[in-house]
Amino acid sequence: MRVVEFRIDRRSGVATYLQIVHQVEQALRLGLLAPGDKLPTAKEVVAATAINPNTVLKAYRELDRAGLVEARPGLGTFVRKSLARPGAAADSPLRAELADWMTRARAAGLDREDVAALAAAVLAEAFGDHAPADHHATEGTA
Repeated sequence: MRVVEFRIDRRSGVATYLQIVHQVEQALRLGLLAPGDKLPTAKEVVAATAINPNTVLKAYRELDRAGLVEARPGLGTFVRKSLARPGAAADSPLRAELADWMTRARAAGLDREDVAALAAAVLAEAFGDHAPADHHATEGTA
């Protein structure tokens, strides 16, 4: 049985329950969680993260509504559906290439925010989204 450990970033500006939802979705996409796996109980998440139990339950209800998990009374919450694709698996060659690229980016002096901005721009281009606005160009022009 695989176990997911939630990391809550109180400074992210993202609601805590959504952080849990996103982390479960990411674990499902990477194949770290699979159908039949049990999510930690609300009590376990509260003990590990010091968040309100209702927040955990809200996240689990959201995942249930999305059809990704199911609550089994008296047993826990279990993964119902995978989001994994072969190219996104933790052991995929694409992941290894991306990890190598990240190592090169760090060696070139890029920090987390630089990498995130660069990745967001490339994602937008690759998927035909509009490029993110250049916030620096508009600062002080209001």
